[in-house]
Amino acid sequence: MDKIKLEILGLSSSQSQSGSFALVLGEERGNRRLPIIIGMFEAQAIAIEIEKIVPNRPMTHDLFKSFAQSFKFSILEIVISDLREGVFYAKIVCTDGVKMIDIDARPSDAIAIGLRFGVPIYTFEPILSEAGIVLTEPEEDETLVSKDEETKKNPVKKSGTSEQLKDISSDQLKTMLDEALEKEDYERAAKIRDELNKRN
Repeated sequence: MDKIKLEILGLSSSQSQSGSFALVLGEERGNRRLPIIIGMFEAQAIAIEIEKIVPNRPMTHDLFKSFAQSFKFSILEIVISDLREGVFYAKIVCTDGVKMIDIDARPSDAIAIGLRFGVPIYTFEPILSEAGIVLTEPEEDETLVSKDEETKKNPVKKSGTSEQLKDISSDQLKTMLDEALEKEDYERAAKIRDELNKRN
């Protein structure tokens, strides 16, 4: 199965769930986005490496790198390998120069480690087809709507901690998904995408 290369597009904090972040990955030669909800610690580990900030003491992922290098292991690539019941799975592909080994990991940890080794991130077409969000160009003649009209179109409370997405029609969810993408609210878009996937 052909692998699709991904790049990190950014991290955005969750507006509805305290302590969680949306890690947004993008298809290298395409317009699909793959948002993955991750914890605060993993988001910090990824952000520190992206910004090239050197902490006073090694973080867990830095320790992994030192450990691997001390024993002459190197990381070849990170693969987001599976998606089961809304949960992403990843593999860290590494070698000792003789044999290759796949290590099971959470995507957030795998990506934090992959960044430290400067290796590519991949996934497979079935995962991107199921969980990817396609960015479309916004309509040029889009008209503004009043707040009351917006509430009728989008009955979900954006500030609430538990969104009742299951009570909303699929057509409305698709409209909400487009709106979330336009506002680059990837964490909300991921939740809407997951609800739509449950119905398919």
